[in-house]
Amino acid sequence: MDKRYEVYALADGHFYDTPDRLAGAGGDPAPLFATACRTVPANWHAARSGDWLTLTPTAADGAPLDAPAQGWKIHSSATAANAERIAALVWDYCVPRRIPFKFVPGPHLLHLRNAKYAGRDTSGKFVTVYPADEAQLHRTLSELGALLQGFEGPYILTDLRWHDGPLYVRYGAFARRYVVDERGSLVPAVTDGEGRLVPDRRAPSFQVPAWVTLPEFLRPHLQARNTTTVGDLPYRIDKALHFSNGGGVYAGTDTRDGRRVVLKEARPHAGLAADGADAVARLEREKAALERVAGTGAVPEVRDWFTLGDHRFLVMDHLAGRTLNSFFAERHPLLTPDPDPARIAAYTAWALRINAAVERAVAAVHARGLVFNDLHVFNIMVAEDEESVFLIDFEAAAPAEEHARQTVAHPGFFAPPDRRGTDVDRYALACLRLALFLPVTTLFVVDRGKAAHLAEVIAEQFPDVPRAFLDEAVAEITRDASGGRRSRPAPPVVPGDWPYSRDSMVKAILASATPERTDRLFPGDIAQFSDGGGLGLAHGAAGVLYALHASGGGRYDEGERWLLDRTAPPPPGTPLGLYDGLAGVALVLERLGHRQRALDLIDGVLRENWRNLAADLYGGLAGLGLVLDRLADTTGEAALRQHAAEAADILLRRLAEPVPDTPRRRAGLLRGASGPALFLLRRYEQTGDGRCLQAAGVALRRDLDCCVTQKAGGGLEVDEGWRTLPYLGDGSVGIGLVLDDHLAHSRHVEFERARAAILTAATSRFYAQPGLFQGRAGMILHLARSSAPEAGPQRLEQQIAGLGWFAMDYQGQLAFPGHQMMRLSMDLATGTAGCLLALAAARDGARTAHLPFLPPPPAASTRGSAL
Repeated sequence: MDKRYEVYALADGHFYDTPDRLAGAGGDPAPLFATACRTVPANWHAARSGDWLTLTPTAADGAPLDAPAQGWKIHSSATAANAERIAALVWDYCVPRRIPFKFVPGPHLLHLRNAKYAGRDTSGKFVTVYPADEAQLHRTLSELGALLQGFEGPYILTDLRWHDGPLYVRYGAFARRYVVDERGSLVPAVTDGEGRLVPDRRAPSFQVPAWVTLPEFLRPHLQARNTTTVGDLPYRIDKALHFSNGGGVYAGTDTRDGRRVVLKEARPHAGLAADGADAVARLEREKAALERVAGTGAVPEVRDWFTLGDHRFLVMDHLAGRTLNSFFAERHPLLTPDPDPARIAAYTAWALRINAAVERAVAAVHARGLVFNDLHVFNIMVAEDEESVFLIDFEAAAPAEEHARQTVAHPGFFAPPDRRGTDVDRYALACLRLALFLPVTTLFVVDRGKAAHLAEVIAEQFPDVPRAFLDEAVAEITRDASGGRRSRPAPPVVPGDWPYSRDSMVKAILASATPERTDRLFPGDIAQFSDGGGLGLAHGAAGVLYALHASGGGRYDEGERWLLDRTAPPPPGTPLGLYDGLAGVALVLERLGHRQRALDLIDGVLRENWRNLAADLYGGLAGLGLVLDRLADTTGEAALRQHAAEAADILLRRLAEPVPDTPRRRAGLLRGASGPALFLLRRYEQTGDGRCLQAAGVALRRDLDCCVTQKAGGGLEVDEGWRTLPYLGDGSVGIGLVLDDHLAHSRHVEFERARAAILTAATSRFYAQPGLFQGRAGMILHLARSSAPEAGPQRLEQQIAGLGWFAMDYQGQLAFPGHQMMRLSMDLATGTAGCLLALAAARDGARTAHLPFLPPPPAASTRGSAL
């Protein structure tokens, strides 16, 4: 579970959105600090950007003043109790001295910045001050530090602390500048000692760039920072198990007796829960809860409790076993195309036993007068016998008599607001009953009524599950505060009912559009809120407009005007590539007839250091090269063809080099070697250059070397070390798309075997998400275009029917949840637009509906551009 998504699920009940749009009580705008409501002084400019309010001094005519692009910046942290006072003191200090600064303008945004799963690289940063030079840096630290003496705040992990107050310093960028990093991504930049733009590193640890000298007045603070160590503890830290904004969890050894232990760390004022409790308060709750239920055999026993520096530590016995979620990949019987009935029956029996054991453990906790409050599959430890269970992570636990609401929860088990006390655990237990068979209960945060549909699917796929077991779970999940059942809207048209499903998805997509906004047109993945993300092919407007057009859903004129307006010029920092940035936007605009804007955007891309881009299709040279060739075809611009040829030559040289010796290479269509293989195949079709065909084979073998065959079912999937992936974006099915095309030109027995095994991976009974790049829609698209003999219509129909498991209602129309499934999405990569494109390929034929540059493979060797 990617915890970043929880913050983006707060502001809107249907879609992911930025936390700065979070409304206050009664739907009113969220409150701001009084300082944020002050009148902007004369000769100052104020601007709101995301969760920052920036104030910059200007010349008398309002023009911006010259200012350094980088240097030592000052951060101040804050708590909910002192943030208003700190903001006022910083304003009153900086404005008379004309020092630029910014701060988080509202308490809800400060809370989210310091929440448990907020980014560790941004945690604690409430104020940023931009001194003009080191002299002003020293003076400001001294004077502002004196004003803020005694104020508390969370430790800022990226920075060096000034004395023991809330001020910290870090060297980094002041102005927004970007550079392509060593992974081929466009990232914030600073200038190094030789005048080159290099990445502005923001890891959660203090680092001084190699070309920068630490000012002498900061050296004592660096020495003080390095004095706190774990060397004097009676515990050896063996490895880190988990990090959050609230601290870490570590596996260790008690050096006094050799016993294995778990150490849990809590940072003060950080890792806030919904009730405002910080990590220390939550760890104190956990200690009290574990001591209250000690001896039940259902929880770890407490061994120690101490403070190191200002961090609190709880030491517990290590429990041998694995969390329940880790069993799905190896035990779940629907991860094959044709599940064995005996295996389904054995899994059903095991899951029912595990569920009964969990219910007994929760009952033991309730018998001690305690509510667990955070029951989910990651907090259930299955012992080595794979039968008995323990409950872990009691930081949200509360006495039952308090009858409290949840403050921390996994989205797939998050009780509605009317559940309090032990009812919170009963709701989670009901979700567990369904999640053991279909682990997609995150859908309930969008619509709890979906539980009834999932129960029907479970009953069909697992015939030995008692019907009462499912009906009781649905009744608990769907009941409302009055004890009645929460009714579910009438189900929309099913995905396979074409073309009615197409028309319904198009209506849902258009109903969701927000042309009045400047950051995004269609709601989608949280990636659209990064630089330029609201524009691009994967998550932005370009991808949805492409899917509407390619699927026969028509043109959306207002959406095209929006995209033209947003690219005149594009926002600074917009990536350059096919799926993440400007090349993809240019491709779609040209397809829709806006040729000059497309050429203008590509001209801007070519003015950047595009040759240093990564090789991949998503944001790198492969995707850019394909677009350059396409625009050369349609516009006759010879220079674009030359640049495409140069991109191909760069990739040929890179593929001739030894394979990088890295622990885990990226593989797959979007970020692996299959993207360059696709570009080189298209170059071969266009030019007949045999080097391109041969190099495409080399690239495909590199990706196949990253794949493993699954024991259950025999599907071939990309091995990421801790999981295997069959998906179109970063998994084996994306490799299969390009294998199909390569086999149309050159027969290789190894490729044919791999294609068949990938087809097996594309026909499993269960996938955890519906999306195009990371879910079932990608399997539908692959089966619709594959030339493999085994890709029959029956397999395709099974996948289309399975897509219906995820069908959701949006304003009476068919829509699909996005990545992590906590909200609906309309984008191409994760949401409804991608499902629309896949279904159009299946029903109308992939010759017209397909991903860019991936029409059905030719029946025989041909030459010519393909889009």
